[in-house]
Amino acid sequence: MKKSNLIFLLLSICYTSLAQNPLVTHLFTADPTARVFDGKLYIYPSHDIVPEHGVDAPKFCMPDYHMFSLENGSTWKDYGVILDQNEVPWGEKNSNGMWAPDCVKKGNTYYYYYPAKPKDGSAFRRIGVGTSKSPTGPFKWGKSYIKGLKGIDPGLLIDDDGKTYLYFGGGKELFVSQLKDNMKEIASEPIKIEALPEGYKEGSFCFKKDGIYYFTFAHVFPGEGYTIGYATGKSPFGPFQYRGKIMDNIGNGTNHHSIVNYQGKWILFYHWWDISGYNKLRSMRADYMEFKEDGSIKKVKPSLRGIGSPKVGDTIQIDRYNEINGAKTTFVGGNEPSGWMVCDTRMLSHVKFNNVDFGNGSATKMQARISSGQRIGHFEVRLGNPKGQLIADFPVQYTDGWNSWKTIEVPLLEKVTGNQDIVVVFISHWDVDKIVNLNWLLLK
Repeated sequence: MKKSNLIFLLLSICYTSLAQNPLVTHLFTADPTARVFDGKLYIYPSHDIVPEHGVDAPKFCMPDYHMFSLENGSTWKDYGVILDQNEVPWGEKNSNGMWAPDCVKKGNTYYYYYPAKPKDGSAFRRIGVGTSKSPTGPFKWGKSYIKGLKGIDPGLLIDDDGKTYLYFGGGKELFVSQLKDNMKEIASEPIKIEALPEGYKEGSFCFKKDGIYYFTFAHVFPGEGYTIGYATGKSPFGPFQYRGKIMDNIGNGTNHHSIVNYQGKWILFYHWWDISGYNKLRSMRADYMEFKEDGSIKKVKPSLRGIGSPKVGDTIQIDRYNEINGAKTTFVGGNEPSGWMVCDTRMLSHVKFNNVDFGNGSATKMQARISSGQRIGHFEVRLGNPKGQLIADFPVQYTDGWNSWKTIEVPLLEKVTGNQDIVVVFISHWDVDKIVNLNWLLLK
């Protein structure tokens, strides 16, 4: 792992981030369970920290839980620690095993489910629950775990008739149990979910669409590593028929997911460790997901772009592109809190970023954060494609070297409204290896 990458993440004090991938960069987040409550999107993830013995330690180090909400359609608000491992009444102290949680709403109460290592030694993990009248807490934590459940990764489904089902487990077997109306006790003994493919499985998440139950799970597909698979059935207990993979393996590490319908679009939330370079320090991500006419799920390819729609005043992380041609991206490096940059820009290379919200046309200026060791060329911002309408033209300025950054500003050449795709085109009349490094754009 690059030490500079890790330093930047640990020192950052931001608690919000644009809805591009990864979703947040001020701390490491994994196992994101997304939920929509009263029209607002929340995420309940786990939290990775650097292990005591450093980044070569063989185990995850997960001491607490944070939670997030999507604000203004483009930024994530971090509510801080909502449960620390040493606040679990029945949990073993300093076990660093606060793995994937979930939160659901029933009636006027929010129920937060989480696994922890029990101090009585009765199982590898037990599942506890806390309650609150707010999706952001504070939660009142149960004095004991839910009797009859042994395992990890609780995933909840509240069916149309109000009955609640808890899916859990890890290893070769996954289970489901119906809960009593009090949401704190099981109404049925755990039932093994049958007919799933061989291999290690965890991360159960079940949702319902058009009368069909979609049981999804993380799966170490033989010879491929962690994937996200799914099966469908006509009952929350199954039987389920395996349908295939939602996401292929994306690296030598785990994956864990959730799926929600938000504002009419289906979104897959998952994690990856690309920002840290170390598979025990993961970052939550999100991409849109689609269904085919027969109800099957189209395979999702992890993207840099994610689900965000930056507005006037938001940073447009252009390196989280939808399309790039003739240029590259790399980490800014050092103690920079700004993530990645577009680099190795050459004549007529371009990068495309979709779905920028210009609103009612109030923006009159555009800023760019650049670095350059020369004054050669310029870069244009166009709508739709590399030959589309020109809306901004930035001269490349010398910034005291390629590692020295400067924010420059130009007027918008046209009034632009609504959601638009933008394309940055790099131009130089000299034969150079690189014209400019570009970190971000911003509408004002």
